[in-house]
Amino acid sequence: MNQPMEWALSINYLRQVADQLTEMGIDVAPWLASHELSLADLEQADTSVPWEVVRALFLEAEAITGESGLGLMVGERLRINNHGMVGYAAMNSGSVRQVVELLERFIPLRINLVMVSHQVEGNYLNLQIRELLPLGEVGPFLLGAVVVAVKNVLDFITLGNCQVAEASFTFAEAFDRELVRSLFRCPVRYSQGWTGLSLPLEVVDQPLRTADPAAFEHAEKLCERELQNLVSDASVSARVRRLMLAKQVNFPSLTVTARILHMTPRTLHRRLLDEGTSFQEILDEVRHSLAMEYLKSQHMTIQELAYTLGYGDTANFRRAFKRWTGVAPSFFREGNEN
Repeated sequence: MNQPMEWALSINYLRQVADQLTEMGIDVAPWLASHELSLADLEQADTSVPWEVVRALFLEAEAITGESGLGLMVGERLRINNHGMVGYAAMNSGSVRQVVELLERFIPLRINLVMVSHQVEGNYLNLQIRELLPLGEVGPFLLGAVVVAVKNVLDFITLGNCQVAEASFTFAEAFDRELVRSLFRCPVRYSQGWTGLSLPLEVVDQPLRTADPAAFEHAEKLCERELQNLVSDASVSARVRRLMLAKQVNFPSLTVTARILHMTPRTLHRRLLDEGTSFQEILDEVRHSLAMEYLKSQHMTIQELAYTLGYGDTANFRRAFKRWTGVAPSFFREGNEN
């Protein structure tokens, strides 16, 4: 558990889940022990927990409590000081827009399972949170926690006046309405095209009373240094995989990927060979992973999924999927229906 995994979550956030369960009267020791973790592990600093372990723990926590809004409750526990140097930079930002841009750049330092972006639509800035790999049934827990945690950051820096106009989720209604009303205090919509928060443009550039330009600049430099260390420590194959997962539609070619990574296509090919893989193998692996998760979610037809994954012909996708799993995609979907 000492080595950070490619897809992982800071143990600091898992600690918040454990604390929430404890407050609900649940003995967390057996919950952790089932995945070879202990209460002592939760006290380790700068440790990451592999995604598959996190995923199982989240789902088991929901099952133990019977609380569909557990992710929201965990997100509510998270305050700006729980987010390390990124939180400190946000605390000293000059405007809400600066915080949004900060999250876009540095959220991988806190959680590498999602990415943040923003779009201006009419009179609103939409702060969008997108999963970098299909989260499936654990999506409401994780995305709910992230959205509430981001709202807490905005509330803090604006002294409780962030004026979120609306919250959106891509999944169907999943939370208790009274809990949602008390946490968001704004309309919450489900089955939308994106997950995140809508903010009035008129407030995003207003100067913040908590702003400290010198402290922000110092924190930003430290975040930049930490991000550079994170990128340099990652294998080339991991960086290629992350780029593909960030796109999920219209995967970049070898040439485009090499350019993004500041390499020649030949150098990228050689570096991947040195790591025992190839561009095509990574592409197949990403397509395989996404295909299984999307088939489980039941939201796309097989034809739509084939197009999304870059197959011009559904028959080619069916053949590839059977090569990966030994079964046809329709058979796989039937076996994973709830």
